[in-house]
Amino acid sequence: MNFNKLKSSYTAFSKIASVLLKDKKATLNKVQEGLKKATENKGSLSNVWDQLQLLFSLSKDYTNGTYTSIPKSSIIAILAALLYFISPLDIIPDFLVGLGFVDDAFILGLVYKQVIKELDKYQVWKDGQKKIIHI
Repeated sequence: MNFNKLKSSYTAFSKIASVLLKDKKATLNKVQEGLKKATENKGSLSNVWDQLQLLFSLSKDYTNGTYTSIPKSSIIAILAALLYFISPLDIIPDFLVGLGFVDDAFILGLVYKQVIKELDKYQVWKDGQKKIIHI
């Protein structure tokens, strides 16, 4: 895997994510597109499935305005990783069975580790919301 090419792709997606974030409808559409792609490829993504679902959920809640307690740089990093995941312009094409999601999982894993503290805070908030709803 060419890490320099991967890094430059991620940087490009970060710039796109910061612009996309200004358009809530477009952002939600991208999140939905990503969820659809993830669901269609769940078997290939089993190693990162839970993390991926948390990233999608946080992106959706942030865009909807229900959860905004996260630095903008972190949400941009998350959206950039999700955009990379959605993009057909991967370093390793997704259609290559067994290999196609290696680069996607790598990017998602790096971002996940980068924002883990924010994701933990979000998970606590999300769990609290479930308790409120059930009362």
